[in-house]
Formats: sequence, structure tokens, C-alpha cells
Amino acid sequence: MEKNLQVKREFSKLVNGMKPSAIDAILKAIGDPEMISFGGGLPNPESFPVEDVKKIFNDLISTNGKKMLQYGSTEGLNTLALTLAKRMKDKMGVDCGPSQIIQTTGSQEALYILGKILANPGDYVISESPTYLGAITAFRASGVRMVGVEMDLHGMKIDSLRSTLKKFPNPKFMYVLPNFQNPTGISMSLERRKELLEVASENCITILEDDPYGSLRFSGTQLPPLKALDRNNNVIYLGTFSKVLAPGFRLGYTVAPEDIVEKMKMVKQALDLASSTISEFIADAYISGGYLDRWIPRVIEMYRGKRDVMLGALEEYLPQGVDFTRPDGGMFIWVTKKGANTDRMLEDAIRNKVLYVVGSEFYPENDNHESMRLNFTYCTDEKIIEGVKRLGKVFGKS
Repeated sequence: MEKNLQVKREFSKLVNGMKPSAIDAILKAIGDPEMISFGGGLPNPESFPVEDVKKIFNDLISTNGKKMLQYGSTEGLNTLALTLAKRMKDKMGVDCGPSQIIQTTGSQEALYILGKILANPGDYVISESPTYLGAITAFRASGVRMVGVEMDLHGMKIDSLRSTLKKFPNPKFMYVLPNFQNPTGISMSLERRKELLEVASENCITILEDDPYGSLRFSGTQLPPLKALDRNNNVIYLGTFSKVLAPGFRLGYTVAPEDIVEKMKMVKQALDLASSTISEFIADAYISGGYLDRWIPRVIEMYRGKRDVMLGALEEYLPQGVDFTRPDGGMFIWVTKKGANTDRMLEDAIRNKVLYVVGSEFYPENDNHESMRLNFTYCTDEKIIEGVKRLGKVFGKS
């Protein structure tokens, strides 16, 4: 009689404690050609500088082809680090050297690595509430607990932060998105930025400043990043090329004290050895050749128009009692109706061929169900209007 030799697999406690994201349902539904999706955080393909990249690639492959196709160093291309350091100084007022910069496979990798090196499983960190879903996923994957702090239209509420620190003293770090926050689109005011840094210094807390959308300002005054205001070296800055070049490059960067960079290198070597050398070469040429500064105004003009189209449609087609943010940049609008449950509404939305991300996914404890995140950058103007009309019908039934 033949024995059953199949191994009985036991997964780790960590992975058994993880659960599928509600985004799974969105990805399954998005293949429907009649579906209008406001769900993904996708840049518009028309924002990709295809011709510039083609020219840069053709030039580079002729002059640096063998280097581009080889493994790179774990910290990334040195010339790109120099270029980024210069840009941080000239454009943002951040004084840093190339040894304080590490290039990563998107800023998502940086979030995962930083969660690993700054906290142990069971430790807790503080974030805005709501906050970026990818950060929740990355930190949970390291067994880190998150404590959310309430926001208003000026960012994280400092009085709520101080109260939270009394209940949860000595967090390992704070995670914030000061510019056009994902998911709300809210920008932290200058006064609030200064207050946040003051609280961080008083309590010796490291701040992770995630800034994927800072270059995409459509209106209002440009504000300095926390890193530029930091006088105590408490801020670690995360940037990415996904929104200003293209997400397919999978390239981000972190500006941090050298001891942090060294620890990040150790973990990155275990993850992927190094990021894409081709992407690093192209990004370096894209910035240093002036392509980025010429292209960003075109992206801003496109996205400003789409934001305005969505805001106009929301005003016209959503029923009374539904509130929404009015971002000065970025990619998202946050829609809220008191007493609603957007998790339950999603099934009706899918039947009406429109998608959004449920707001509960952006809360560390999944304890708020009254909101949804809408992306305005991806769809055509016509689909934005039609999609909001469909959402209006869904809200009408809630």
C-alpha cells in the first residue's frame, strides 16, 4: 500500500495573522470593461514621459550599456545619489550628502526595511489615522503594532498626539505623509509641521516622512518638508520616482542618518541585493538632464484638470450629507458620510460598475467605515463624471 508522503505545512504565526486586503475584490472586478475604477493609486499613463525615456535609454545603452546591465551596489548608483542630494538642497532646502541616501525598490521596500530595523515584533508606532494602506501592510508584516492619531484639515492633531503619547509612551517611530496625504489628500500646515517636530524632539521620536506626492502641487503655497525643518536629525525622508517618472521603474530613495542607511543596506542585501541598475541610470539622466523639471508642469496641469472635474462632479451628483476633501495636489479625494458603511456599499457599487477603496482599509484597527478613497488621476474626464454619477446612486441607497 502506497504511503502518503505529502508534507503537512505549517505557516508562521506572523503570516497566519495576516488577512487579505479588500483591494483583492477591486482587482478581481477591475477586469470588467464596463467598470469605472477610482480604486487604484495609479498615475495616468499619459503622464509617462515615453519619448524622453526612449531618448535617454538609447543614449545610455550606447555609452554605459555594460554597466547598466550589471548588478549595482546595494546603496544604489553613486551619481544618482549625488544628483538627488543636489536636488534635495536646491528644491527642498534639505542639506544631505550621498552617503545619507539609499536607493530602494520603490519606497514600499523602504517602509518594510525601516519597520524591520527600527522596531521589534510587538512594538508599536504612531501614524496619522487614516494612513497609507501600504504602510499598514509593511509594518504588520514585521509584527509591528500601529496606533492611529486623529487628523483634521491641517494634518495630525497635536493635542490628540500628546494624549496618545501619554497612553503609549516611547513609540519606536512616527509615520506621516505631510503632502497631499494618501488617502485623504490633506496637507499638513506649516504650523502643524513645526509642532510635530517639537513633540518628536521632546519625546525623542524618529519621524518617517513619506513624500510621494510633494512635487504634484496644483494650488496653494509650497511648504518645506519636515526634513528641511528638522534641526535634530530626527526625520527620515522617503521619496519615489513612481509619481514623477513612472511606477514601472520601481525606484525610490531614502534620506537618513548614515547609521540608518548602513542598517538599511544590510536588510536590503537580504531582500534583493540591489535595485534595478537600469532604472537608476535612467533616473539620474532624467533629473540631471533637466527632463524632470520640464515634464512635471505638464503632469500638474493634467492632474489639476482632473481634480477639478471630480470635485465638480462630486458637488453635482452626491446627495446632501456627503462630505469630501479638496486637495491642493496629489492623487486622492476622501469622501465621508456620517452613519454610512462603505464596506457594505461596495457590493452595490460593483453592481453599478464603479469602484473605490473602502475607508476602513486605511485605519490601523479597521474601525472606521464611513469613508472611501477616490483616485482622480487615472480615468478620463468623461469616466470621472459618469463614475461619480454611479456613486451618487449608491450613496442614495445607503
